[in-house]
Amino acid sequence: MADSAFQVETVDLSQFRSGSAKERADFIQVLGDSFRHTGFVKVAGHQIRPSDVDGAYAAARAFFALPEDAKRRHFVPGTGGARGFTSFGSEHAKDQSVGDLKEFWHVGQELPEGHPLKAAYGDNLWPDAEVPSFKAHTLALYRALEDCAGTLLEALALYLDLPQRSLADMVVDGNSILRLIHYPALKDRFIEGGVRSAAHEDINLITLLPAATDAGLQLLDRSGVWRAVDGLPGEIVADAGDMLSRHLNLKIPSTTHRVINPDRTDAARYSMPFFCHPRPDVVLDCPESLLEPGEARRFEPITAHAFLMQRLREIGLI
Repeated sequence: MADSAFQVETVDLSQFRSGSAKERADFIQVLGDSFRHTGFVKVAGHQIRPSDVDGAYAAARAFFALPEDAKRRHFVPGTGGARGFTSFGSEHAKDQSVGDLKEFWHVGQELPEGHPLKAAYGDNLWPDAEVPSFKAHTLALYRALEDCAGTLLEALALYLDLPQRSLADMVVDGNSILRLIHYPALKDRFIEGGVRSAAHEDINLITLLPAATDAGLQLLDRSGVWRAVDGLPGEIVADAGDMLSRHLNLKIPSTTHRVINPDRTDAARYSMPFFCHPRPDVVLDCPESLLEPGEARRFEPITAHAFLMQRLREIGLI
């Protein structure tokens, strides 16, 4: 894609959910083209309530302001950070040795007793004693982002001439994660050679990002230029992950991105990416209809769980 033509497009999700046939078709085309050319798209009209975003950010600030020993009481060893707290510098990008300058908390699926995946996922942890509002605010945001992700996957499937629910059905009760991230001010916590989030591609199908509290997100465009891609207040930034790219035989490439260190050393940053994952037994394997005549599959089939475990080892979480 020519440098002068680079643009992460903005789409209005209400056009797909309740628009005319032409508005739906336009939405599908713009969404798919933006994903295909940049790996990213910005989403307005998504019906995610500002109160859910604001409430979750307030809960995150309250938790990460706790003393270190109070936060570490919510760390679960040996789980790859699947639930609860992961401490500063624990995660590093693939092929990097220096930890990222961040700490985070994971909220996963809240499944009912007797659900066949409940034992596989484990239970969420909640800092009820320290931050009583944490569970309500983060679960509300989780559900809203999960619903939005499913709709975007429906539209993307139609862009690729796949059955509308073919991608969205992969993530029903999926192993999706809401990650609440605190990037401390550099004057408070720093690792020599570290950045807030080193260059990487996401593991999952798609990621949804409500607007962060400060700038810093950049993507690497197809010509090798880093581009700022922070969304406007109220927008959701979505990007394609490696699972999606693999499942679609690179028809939608995942895009390298990072969060750079700020010039100011006294500025903290918070963000809340929603990593949309399939169920563990879903097989990532390109649909036959996507293959052009003579085109070979680039990847062997692999379950979503096996791929996730492989990547968690590569980034130092297990």
